Amino acid sequence: MTGDVWLPFRVDEFEGLPEGPEYRYWNGEQEFPGDPADCAFYVVPYMKPPATSQRPLLGMTSVQVVQTLSAGVDHVEPGLKHLRPGVRLCNARGVHEASTAELTLTLILASLRGVPDFVRGQDREEWRSGFRPALADKTVLIVGYGSIGAAIEDRLVPFEVERVARVARSARTTARGPVHPLTELPSLLPEADVVVLSTPLTDSTRGLVNADFLARMKDGALLVNVARGPVVDTKALLAELESGRVTAALDVTDPEPLPAGHPLWHAPGVLISPHVGGPTSAFLPRAKRLLVDQLNRFVNREPLRNVVLTTSR
Repeated sequence: MTGDVWLPFRVDEFEGLPEGPEYRYWNGEQEFPGDPADCAFYVVPYMKPPATSQRPLLGMTSVQVVQTLSAGVDHVEPGLKHLRPGVRLCNARGVHEASTAELTLTLILASLRGVPDFVRGQDREEWRSGFRPALADKTVLIVGYGSIGAAIEDRLVPFEVERVARVARSARTTARGPVHPLTELPSLLPEADVVVLSTPLTDSTRGLVNADFLARMKDGALLVNVARGPVVDTKALLAELESGRVTAALDVTDPEPLPAGHPLWHAPGVLISPHVGGPTSAFLPRAKRLLVDQLNRFVNREPLRNVVLTTSR
């Protein structure tokens, strides 16, 4: 192959990269490491603003592959309009499942068992005992049953949940049971004690969790968002939180980062983590394995993994 590979990691951090390409390090700095027109394989810097991720795309006239290090591609997709037809966009399926599923269980358990209240009590040297809800015997609804949704279910099983219901864009069958289509969501919501959002952000999921969605949730249910902030209508969620009817655990918010003074910070019954589902010690080894595999496939002209779309005009 000819052309450069832009990586957000130093080449000496890898083992197994194929010979041939010119590897250039770029992790979102103002200056580009070379001419974007010479880039054939662009690995998007991780956890950078969309404007940063998309900035080189305008000049990438020869790029063949855009590889994200995130499961979602919504931060890059708008910039693809600048690219020629035939460019493959690949996501990081296989990189974030473990970390995101871990955090999902952390948020569920911390919320149900009242850990934030315990921490506040510890700060004040107060012994805040009493009965709390358990995850055992609960019904959990996973909205967005891709690889991350399946990893969440894997970790739910040992906690003796009563039932896991699964929802995705279209119906299918898995080894664990049926996956319901989005059209059946209204009938499933009233049965769920915990609703987990792990869906990608698309036109069909933006604002999915609106006033009607929240009204269908049972009293006392917990909403957990490890997807994207705009999947939830923040105003509608605030109204339900302030009524005390539901609770929420949010790793992502809209807006994000959540600005100081925003009412969501102090809404009753909400636990907020600052979008930390992916960035853990599990990220780097999995991301590097993915990139080594993808680049070897690219150089050897083998089919790439995780192709989510191909550009067209």
